[in-house]
Amino acid sequence: MNGTLEGFLYLVAAVLFILGLKRLTSPATARAGNRLAALGMLIAIVVTLFDAGVIGYGAIVAGIVVGGAVGAYLAKVVEMTAMPQLVAAFNGFGGGASALVALSALSDTGGDAGLRAYVTIGLSILIGAVTFSGSFVAFGKLQGVLPGRPVSFPGQVAADLALAATAVIGIILLGVGGLHTWAWIIMAAALVLGVTRTLPIGGADMPVVISLLNSASGLAASAAGFVIDSNALIISGALVGASGLILTNIMVKAMNRTLRNVLFSAFGGTTAAPGATDDIDKITRSASADDVAVTLGYAERVIVVPGYGLAVAQAQHVLRELAQLLEDRGVDVRYAIHPVAGRMPGHMNVLLAEADVDYDRLHDLEDVNGDFPSTDVALVVGANDVVNPSAREDPTSPIHGMPILDVDRARNVIVVKRSLSPGFAGIDNPLFYNDNTLMFFADAKAGLAEVVSAVKEL
Repeated sequence: MNGTLEGFLYLVAAVLFILGLKRLTSPATARAGNRLAALGMLIAIVVTLFDAGVIGYGAIVAGIVVGGAVGAYLAKVVEMTAMPQLVAAFNGFGGGASALVALSALSDTGGDAGLRAYVTIGLSILIGAVTFSGSFVAFGKLQGVLPGRPVSFPGQVAADLALAATAVIGIILLGVGGLHTWAWIIMAAALVLGVTRTLPIGGADMPVVISLLNSASGLAASAAGFVIDSNALIISGALVGASGLILTNIMVKAMNRTLRNVLFSAFGGTTAAPGATDDIDKITRSASADDVAVTLGYAERVIVVPGYGLAVAQAQHVLRELAQLLEDRGVDVRYAIHPVAGRMPGHMNVLLAEADVDYDRLHDLEDVNGDFPSTDVALVVGANDVVNPSAREDPTSPIHGMPILDVDRARNVIVVKRSLSPGFAGIDNPLFYNDNTLMFFADAKAGLAEVVSAVKEL
């Protein structure tokens, strides 16, 4: 391929990446942004393969067809509850691919690539392998294959430091001597480090971990781009790495945590903390579907707070139907989205978009929190930790200081939940026992369907 044409097409791909990323900042333009970025990646892949001349036209077409078919199939069959696992898997495959690219490039060096090339290869292997194994541990935790609680062993910190030191020393020795054996040592140490560093992180912090690993997969790709002199890979990897770090920073701020605290504090999981209970009798105010329908149907302003329970029950469509019924009755219905609601960044936004909820009705924490005192009903569907007043009022709480949605300040609160079981943080929620709270114990989808029927009869 002509060098000028190749450079121009790579530039087009880079511009499409940037424009696509920009459009991903808004739910209203996210789909178009995704298409632009996908088109840019298609251009970059085709140009790279044709320019490298390593495979024929048939293999290129076959790869595009098979890969596209697998992607389309996953997009159709993977449920929203499993979307975080899919993202984790994508991160892992991205990191693994970068490590393999670096290993492949290493085999072509002939042992005289120079310090800069060897160090770049070593970094790509290190970051890519850590991302690969760490992402699949995160996948296992989210899928329930591995315990969601923090898992650690005596001397783990020392072992992690030893693994990290081994990898770093390996990169130095690979750069100095060019001995390819060190690449495999780096790979082995990095794979184990990814496992041992992710296992001690609890389920409460999985959204942050996914975001961080997404950033790591981008950095690994960018490093691989330097290894094979691919401008498109350098640019795309840098964009993913930078955006992932920015999102990670947003997430830890939303939890009033630090990244160090997330990675090393072993916070949150599936085991309930003292005080958590499934005893419904402890609640002073429980509600039926008719009670909920009357409270919502005669309100003027309602704010819906979705959480992971909404995704588990696949109740977004019936929630949208309920909101439409209320709007037809003249009720102002909006949605309050906490940055860490669900199991991955933007989980609730994507879930509600799937149900065709108007983007203009989705409001971030900072924009909507001041409106709760003037709201007639706050409808909490499957959320827990992000509406826990302990974060604001109890200095002894593990989540104290975390910004929450102030639903308890609404005139009435309706919580749709199966039981009083705790959220990811493993602590009880005093919101459930407030005098202005009605607990509607039900599966979100089935329960809201009953409320829809009741509202229709008002």
